[in-house]
Amino acid sequence: MIHKDPRLYPFRNDLADQHLTKEMTTQRLIQGEKKRVNTAVAGLFKDKSKKSERQTECLFGEELLIFEQRENMSWGQSLKDNYVGYIDTKALCTPTIEQTHIVSVPRTFQYLQADLRGPVESALSMGSKVSVVDEIETRNTLYSILENGKAIVSCHLSPIEHIYEDYVTVAQTLVGTPYLWGGISGFGIDCSGLVQLSMMMAGQMVLRDTDMQQKTIGKQLTDDEILQRGDLIFWKGHVAIMVDHQNIIHANGKSMDVMIEPLEEAIAYFAKKNQHLIVKRRPIQKI
Repeated sequence: MIHKDPRLYPFRNDLADQHLTKEMTTQRLIQGEKKRVNTAVAGLFKDKSKKSERQTECLFGEELLIFEQRENMSWGQSLKDNYVGYIDTKALCTPTIEQTHIVSVPRTFQYLQADLRGPVESALSMGSKVSVVDEIETRNTLYSILENGKAIVSCHLSPIEHIYEDYVTVAQTLVGTPYLWGGISGFGIDCSGLVQLSMMMAGQMVLRDTDMQQKTIGKQLTDDEILQRGDLIFWKGHVAIMVDHQNIIHANGKSMDVMIEPLEEAIAYFAKKNQHLIVKRRPIQKI
């Protein structure tokens, strides 16, 4: 019997990724088909119904390997962080062109034409990947024209290889973003989603969930080490980022948004819920 985390390894009782051949005995082995998300945000659910738990989300342009495609929901694995789940089939398309840019602000708009006074097609979140094929200037504002013909203000995009120097600065741009369980976007985000999205924009891809992050990111700190900007503070089921040696930034269910507050206030709040700080970690990469 396989002993792997089903959130990260694509296997079910009836089928599995063909790359797990050595560990599978009864499942039908499938070669995944690459698909790309073509909607602003698509939930990745635990089961075949959208009424099941939203475990995480996939952003516009994110690619997945799909192992089972049904009319309503498809089952697959994100190529970004290996997360496995069910996604709306209508949110998927077949990749046709290489992605060139990434949305580098919390939120932006796709316009039907290169004119900020014109109609909006949709909004896109930070971390969304797009393919720019042209640029047009309208009334001194430069727009990037995408493969789908839509336009985005060019200053809201960065080349796909661009990396922020400080992931905490990225997190700070998301202050005020609503809290959303399983959220990973500028429209709604949870605590571990804030860590993952911010670190991704700074060139460090980390795992999605809090329990994964507290075991794998950087090194564990001792009690006598002084906290600094970028350190991670973990409670059971919750994570916060140190802004400096006294204050944290986190997406939380108390204020229902991304906020900055003193670490001591957060410790006191969680203590009232019988949740105590369990580990502190420092990312190894420069922040």
